[in-house]
Amino acid sequence: MPYNPFLSHAYLSALEESGSATAETGWLGQHLLMEDADGFLRGALVCYMKNHSQGEYVFDHGWANAFERAGGRYYPKLQCSIPFTPVTGPRLLSAVSGDPRPVREALATGLKELSRRHGVSSAHVTFVPAEEMPIFERAGFLHRTDQQFHFINEGYGSHDDFLATLASRKRKALKRERRAAVENGITIDWLTGSDLTEAIWDQFFAFYMDTGGRKWGRPYLTRTFYSLIGERMTDDVLLVMARRSGRYIAGAINFIGGDALYGRHWGCIEDHPFLHFEVCYHQAIDFAIAKGLRRVEAGAQGEHKLARGYMPVTTHSAHFITHAGLARAVADYLEQERRDVEETGEFLTEHGPFRKGERQQD
Repeated sequence: MPYNPFLSHAYLSALEESGSATAETGWLGQHLLMEDADGFLRGALVCYMKNHSQGEYVFDHGWANAFERAGGRYYPKLQCSIPFTPVTGPRLLSAVSGDPRPVREALATGLKELSRRHGVSSAHVTFVPAEEMPIFERAGFLHRTDQQFHFINEGYGSHDDFLATLASRKRKALKRERRAAVENGITIDWLTGSDLTEAIWDQFFAFYMDTGGRKWGRPYLTRTFYSLIGERMTDDVLLVMARRSGRYIAGAINFIGGDALYGRHWGCIEDHPFLHFEVCYHQAIDFAIAKGLRRVEAGAQGEHKLARGYMPVTTHSAHFITHAGLARAVADYLEQERRDVEETGEFLTEHGPFRKGERQQD
């Protein structure tokens, strides 16, 4: 299985040790561990007790509001995901050398039991790989789908090779956009490894706080988080930084996996037309092509990514709801939502930027 940086101890511990994902911020670690009779770890499920639904990217605020209007208590709940990280990856982690299915099935069943023991309203496992969903469904979890946009590298030798697969009008529009993004004397740097100094993190954190404060009200990640990943994951991180007049004015953080580049968030202290698209999307494609990575995952939602070569991909989540009435209502809702997601994905794929017969498929 390709390396997923968000499942590493370095990443998860940085979130907790930095004060980003803690009980104080509403992310109390309740990780589910499965051990054999001799105390050896056989499986694990990353899990948090939460008293809100922020930083998850699979939205259940409507469920919470409806349940509480009816007299129920939705929070606390259990959330099995990587905090603030809308990236699909293994959730039912198995440490056995043989068939992992018994361990995975036991973890899914154990999560239900943990929900009942804690007396919570629900347990949510988000950004689940498609191959794990049948295990959750057999255990009684509801299946939810959503949509992201990913760039698929079809073995391109350069960005121009990718552009050649687009319809002529789309290709010309992207070339104009990329030229316009840097025409105010802006240059772009890729920083990774030893480039990631504390001075660089100071600058990037200023971008994150400025843009995150305007977008979310309260940015999730602390300055210490960046220092910790800079120490522990230096070769797994790519900063795409935009420079003008001798100083950095914008940047995007990406994590480098075994076969994918994962774009996470960006920030800026100057506004320039199309700079966001250049730093977050076009440069990520350039890097993936240069390094031979199979795909770029550019975060949650965003139909504007379609015109830039990122195609719709279905994401999955599993939900166990302890209250029978709420479970029935949510199940009815999800049945229609899954149809809507499928139809929207088909429509967007049909109207993507690629020439007929050259649409990307993951």
